[in-house]
Amino acid sequence: MFVLELAFDDDPRRLAARPAHRRQLATLHADGLLTMAGPWDDHSGALLVFDTDRAGVEAIMAADPYYTTAGVTVTALRRWNPIVGAHDTK
Repeated sequence: MFVLELAFDDDPRRLAARPAHRRQLATLHADGLLTMAGPWDDHSGALLVFDTDRAGVEAIMAADPYYTTAGVTVTALRRWNPIVGAHDTK
């Protein structure tokens, strides 16, 4: 699994790009590639949890222009090994 952290600023282009991005997230979730995603409560950024490898996340990011939209900054992409929850470690 991989965790992607985003930071947001006030650039209005981010909000214009958000509906298409959220449709993409819904598709990824339905396909089992995205476990969960959502913004921080203060809307300063978001956290996304992917159930795929690094190459899979990088392909997802390359296919969605939201990740390079003004107002969106990728601050971290890290491998995550949960020990409790919906996914058991392998």
